[in-house]
Amino acid sequence: MTKNKSWRVLLALLATLTMVAAACGDDDDDTTAPADSTTAPAGESTTAPAGESTTAPAPAPSGGQVSLEQACADNPGLEVPEGFNVALVTDIGKVDDGTFNQFAYEGMVAAAECYGFETTFIETASEADYAANIATTLESEPEVIVTVGFLITTDTVAAAEANPDIQFIGIDQFAETYPENMIGVLFREDQGGFLAGAMAGLLTESNVVGVVGGREDVPPVVRFVNAFETGAKFVNPEVTVLSVYNESFTDPAKGASDAQQFIGEGADVIFGAGGPTGSGGVSEATSQGLWGIGVDQDEYFTTFSGGTAPGSEFLATSAMKRVDLGVFSNIVAALNGSFTGGIYQLTAENNGITYAPFHDAAIPAEVATRIEEIRAGLADGSIDTGVDPITGLPL
Repeated sequence: MTKNKSWRVLLALLATLTMVAAACGDDDDDTTAPADSTTAPAGESTTAPAGESTTAPAPAPSGGQVSLEQACADNPGLEVPEGFNVALVTDIGKVDDGTFNQFAYEGMVAAAECYGFETTFIETASEADYAANIATTLESEPEVIVTVGFLITTDTVAAAEANPDIQFIGIDQFAETYPENMIGVLFREDQGGFLAGAMAGLLTESNVVGVVGGREDVPPVVRFVNAFETGAKFVNPEVTVLSVYNESFTDPAKGASDAQQFIGEGADVIFGAGGPTGSGGVSEATSQGLWGIGVDQDEYFTTFSGGTAPGSEFLATSAMKRVDLGVFSNIVAALNGSFTGGIYQLTAENNGITYAPFHDAAIPAEVATRIEEIRAGLADGSIDTGVDPITGLPL
């Protein structure tokens, strides 16, 4: 362990000479509200004034990323009706939980800043609160409601059917049929997991890597976990991939324990694919001088507080699914009249799936080059993940 960590520190000292840029979460009680926002307890809504920024500083574009500032510039001059407002209901967790709840919130707020409308949000404490939270949100008479997570799908579909004049954006929500006023924003998590696995397979010295997953009954998690293995073996056929699913997305202590077990079995790279639970595993790995890989958004700015948290130099990257861009784009569709019910899928091809900048991590130049080649291959279809993009099962 000490030798491995010393090697990484030495590599970090040489990073300014050798590194080239790629061409292209905590318990509920421990989270800190984003700047200039007010956190609403479950069941209560809070208005975020338009024009007040709550997002983390945007990283420099890499891996084909499109910033929200660019998305705003690409859709200028939209007319916003008087009183227009957008509401968001989180999955279990908070708008500052460092994972896809926060990313969805940031996409909504960025759209409000760009076009000038009001926003509200409700944070969900348990699955039993989904329907009630949507009902509470309806009381503010929003034009658009964003609901986050696979588990809230049924309640979102029901609310959309009962309220045809309101447009619903469901993040990670697949339905056999969608009402005309509901869009299901889906992602190729198999591509994100494949990128994370490839990065792990390229970085490992022990030929053992691990993934701390969320709930196995959530298809996006299964896609991440299984494609992590295929991605790792794509670049390193000799690698052993350890994996585990968890009963909760909000238990970072359990994620840390999972990572400790994997490290005890020889793993030197840990991917967290389970919200704050997975982030707990990533933090545990980096605290020991081992590589960690985040998920959903760039965890450098969330879990690692913009590089000020211990271990940030060992966060190799994050497998990003651009939830923020999905929310932003579909609010634009609601404003410009192009909103149509059905599936809106984000992939490597349309820059909705990518990897985060390496920031403080001393990623070798050859690894940076290779991971960008793999991202480009996923985008143009020349590389297949080997995982079914619907079920998440290996093909």
